[in-house]
Amino acid sequence: MKSLFRTLAASAGLVAALASNLATAADPLPLVDAEVRKVDVSAGKITLKHGDIPNLDMPPMTMAFQVKDPSSLSGLKVGDPVRFRADKVNGAYLAFDIEPRR
Repeated sequence: MKSLFRTLAASAGLVAALASNLATAADPLPLVDAEVRKVDVSAGKITLKHGDIPNLDMPPMTMAFQVKDPSSLSGLKVGDPVRFRADKVNGAYLAFDIEPRR
């Protein structure tokens, strides 16, 4: 009987984790307004003065981000207004979906 309860508890935990991942996948990360402060293509980094990033519980500030794809930095220059998405992956802050703000 104890074994059955352990199996049920483990299954419930797995279902909750899967449901959480599905909700995250269905809700894309928010686009955040920012201004480019520095572009370092060789290091694959961009420094942004950004607004609030709700999914990271981060207030507005200026900071450097790694980028998923360094080629996405081409054409960006200091002072450009942009929008981007951010996440924390393996302990590093990552910027992606960087697009010009109109």
